[in-house]
Amino acid sequence: MKKYIYNESQAEWEKLMVEEEKPLLDFLLEKLKGQSRTKIKATLQGRGIKVGKRIETQFDFKLEPGMVVYVSKTKRNQEVLTSRYMKIVYEDAHLVVIEKQVGILSMAAGHRSLNVKTVLDEYFRRSKQRCQAHVVHRLDRDTSGLMIYAKDKQTEQLLEHAWKDYVYDRRYIAVLSGAMEQQEGTVANWLKDNKAYFTFSSPVDNGGKYAVTHFYVVDRTPEYSLVEFKLDTGRKNQIRVHAGDLGHPVCGDMKYGNGDDPCGRLALHAFLLCFEHPVTHQRMEFESPIPQSFKMIFEQNKKKKQK
Repeated sequence: MKKYIYNESQAEWEKLMVEEEKPLLDFLLEKLKGQSRTKIKATLQGRGIKVGKRIETQFDFKLEPGMVVYVSKTKRNQEVLTSRYMKIVYEDAHLVVIEKQVGILSMAAGHRSLNVKTVLDEYFRRSKQRCQAHVVHRLDRDTSGLMIYAKDKQTEQLLEHAWKDYVYDRRYIAVLSGAMEQQEGTVANWLKDNKAYFTFSSPVDNGGKYAVTHFYVVDRTPEYSLVEFKLDTGRKNQIRVHAGDLGHPVCGDMKYGNGDDPCGRLALHAFLLCFEHPVTHQRMEFESPIPQSFKMIFEQNKKKKQK
């Protein structure tokens, strides 16, 4: 996972020079005398290790001579969020960036619905942070990927009211049914919900909201296409509806799809999130790996061609 992350100025870091090629965990066990493997792994998961300017959480990250490793002195005993539905990839005093898995809502939609906000609020309580998670944008329950949550009302308002000013690149990757005819292009039309909350598109103004989606085909087989989407607008179900308009619905889409489900899930993932921090004004870029179930489809096709 590529991460270009703002460095928290309040953290104190111990600087360690790398002199030989070695996995990160082995290096830390050697340098941090007296600390157990379990404690060091907790520091990694607590985002308390940097390699150069980048936070690194992978214990098997390959270090090379000349690299510099920084160990946070303030995060070694930090409460770590453990949830099968999400993980924190960045956190500071104002906001948190998470990677959401399939099967959890962005925010509560019922009395006991499982949602990211509730999980984060419990994490903040356990880690003795006097804040709450504030939703500034959403992903569908069955869409995975990167999201921002504000930790205070002021940051939420800044992001919510000037989203386009702060977020300068946001992209999704999806597996679509069938081989796309075009390599790239744009879908632009109006989207409107009916009384059953089904979103319809129209080439003319139907009283809904104008939506613009750019797409680029990354890979394809005779049966499927791996497509990158970039949105000019962020309408409800925008990618799912526009993929259907292209004649190639998102695989695993029970609402707008055609029943094609090679991944056993909605094959839509928010993989890139780039924004200017609303408080520090640092440019921050996060990239999440393409889900393995997506990649397997196209790797299997390449193996078939090689035989």
